[in-house]
Amino acid sequence: MLYINEETILTVGINWTDAVDAIVKAADALDKKSFSQPVKPYLRYKNPKNRIIAMPAYIGGDFEVAGIKWISSFPDNIHNNIKRAHSVIILNEESTGRPISVINTPIVSGIRTAAVTGALIREVFSVNPPEKKINFGIIGFGPIGQLHLQMVMSLFGDYIDRVLIYDLRPLNQEAIPADIASKVEVARSWEEVYTHSDVFMTCTVSSSPYIDKAPPKGSLQLNVSLRDYQPEIMHHIDRMVVDNWEEICRENTDVENMHLKHGLQKEDTIDISQALVGEGLKDLRRDQTLMFNPMGMAVFDMAIGKMFYNKAMEKNAGVSLAD
Repeated sequence: MLYINEETILTVGINWTDAVDAIVKAADALDKKSFSQPVKPYLRYKNPKNRIIAMPAYIGGDFEVAGIKWISSFPDNIHNNIKRAHSVIILNEESTGRPISVINTPIVSGIRTAAVTGALIREVFSVNPPEKKINFGIIGFGPIGQLHLQMVMSLFGDYIDRVLIYDLRPLNQEAIPADIASKVEVARSWEEVYTHSDVFMTCTVSSSPYIDKAPPKGSLQLNVSLRDYQPEIMHHIDRMVVDNWEEICRENTDVENMHLKHGLQKEDTIDISQALVGEGLKDLRRDQTLMFNPMGMAVFDMAIGKMFYNKAMEKNAGVSLAD
């Protein structure tokens, strides 16, 4: 069994094109029904803000792997200089159930999150390529926000005029790579980022919505952190993509609140496989505002985990553990 940690991931390297391609291949497996993914349970105790989530899945297609991600989120950890999220992925050989790898680092979960965002942006741009340089915006600049910055600069740098960033906490300037710093601007408020971004990403740990203004017309709203938008915003959204309706319409997400307060239904949304490999976005117009709400799917974690397992095996990275 191969043990992989963050050092292993950084040794093999993060190739964002490969990561986004893996997400699209996994979406194809979803479209072909070559997967199994139970609804994930949330374990809570004592402080209700904290949670540990079990995410089991099997994904076929190019991956043929089963496994589980066990991920904790303790938002107050940041006040004690402890990472908010901790994650372990176990990969199992699909034909025997034999464990083949333990991936002990939250960076893989973060890469999956940013890669799913990147896959959606890439699909939108394939339908409607930007006609000029545009602004990207990120609010929340912890590990997820930082990975999103790396991803958009790597994949979409030619389209970018500026990347606007805002965080409630003082920004870690060292987290902005020197080679892209000239395109990054630290904003004074989330409103500044929101109103000036053509592509806007929430990467916060917010527990309650605060975005109460209509988004710029024709913008791409990527609601990565899921609890940032007031439910009334749905009336300004022309198309809405979700990764999985049953997963996301619960746990006090913005989608659940839009459903409960304003009647948003599953048939009003486009699922991720339709968006990435189907016809869900092929008729998207430039003037339409699109929102993406990704709860996080275990099949994508298995796909990204298997990708890094294969890369580690090829480069003889990681630690081989005896059974």
